[in-house]
Amino acid sequence: MLEIDKNWVGWLLHYTRKQTAPDVLIKALVNLGFDAATARYLVAQAASGGRQTAVAEPARAVVPPYPFNDGGAGYRNDVCPVPQGNRIDAGDRIVGVSVRIERPFVIAFDDLMSGEECAAVIDLARPRLKPSTTIDPATGRSLPSDLRVSEGMNFRRNEVPLLTTLERRIARLLNWPMENGEGFAVLRYGMGDEYRPHFDYFPPQNPGSHLLMERGGQRFSTLIVYLNDVDAGGETHFPDAGISVHPRKGNAVYFQYANAAGHVDPMSLHAGRPVLAGEKWIMTKWSRQRKYGPAESQ
Repeated sequence: MLEIDKNWVGWLLHYTRKQTAPDVLIKALVNLGFDAATARYLVAQAASGGRQTAVAEPARAVVPPYPFNDGGAGYRNDVCPVPQGNRIDAGDRIVGVSVRIERPFVIAFDDLMSGEECAAVIDLARPRLKPSTTIDPATGRSLPSDLRVSEGMNFRRNEVPLLTTLERRIARLLNWPMENGEGFAVLRYGMGDEYRPHFDYFPPQNPGSHLLMERGGQRFSTLIVYLNDVDAGGETHFPDAGISVHPRKGNAVYFQYANAAGHVDPMSLHAGRPVLAGEKWIMTKWSRQRKYGPAESQ
C-alpha cells in the first residue's frame, strides 16, 4: 500500500470531508507536484475511507514532500519591480514614497491620485455596491463571510477613460505589465465595518486556489488606494510585523508576497481595522504573475 506523509493524509481527509469535488482535488495535487496517477489513486482512497477502490495503486508513485510546514521562515522576495527613489515618475504624475519596509515588503505612496479622481471613482462605484464576499478555500467560489464586513464592486479593466488613465499610471509606478492586473475593486466600509486578518494571495494548500490560478497565475502584489480621509480607524494593519498604514485621501500602500519559485509570504497577513468614525472607501489593484486577460476585460 502506498504510504505518504501524514500531513498529506490530513490534507486529503479535510477536503474530502468538505465534499470537495474529486477532480478539483486531483488537479490541486498535480499542481502541488504529484503525478496524475498517484493523485487519482490517493483521492479515490480518501473518498472510499480506505476501502478497496477500482483505481489501481500506481507502480511508480511520485509523492512530493509536504510543503506547508515551515511557516514561511525561508521566504525570499524576488527583486521588487517598483523603481527606487523617494519620488517616482508615474507618467502623468509624480508619486512620493514615504515608507519602504523589507519584510513584509511594504511601500507607502503619497499623492497617487488627486482628490477629484478619488471622488469620481467613488461616484462610479457607488450605484454598483453589493455585500462583499470572500473566497471559499475548497472551491474557489466567492461566498459571504463574517471575516469581511463591507460593500464592494469590481470594474472591468479600462471600463471608462478615467480607469484607463489610472491603469496606465499604476502600471508605470509599479513597473508591472498592465495586462497582468485584475480590474479595480472598490470597497466601502461603514461604521464598525472591517476585514479581519487575511492573505491576498491564493494559499497553495487550498484546492480552490488552483482553479483561481489557472488564469494569470498567483497573485503577486496588492495596491490599496485610499479614496477618502477616514475620521478614525480603518488602518491597513500587518499584525505579524506590527505595521499600520493610516488612510489618507489619494495615498496608497503596496505590498508584495509571491516570488517566481511559487512561494508566498505569510508575513503579508493583513487586516482592514474597524472604522471608528465616518466611512472608508478604497480602491484595490491585485497584480498577477502572468497575463490575466485582454486589456478590456476584468
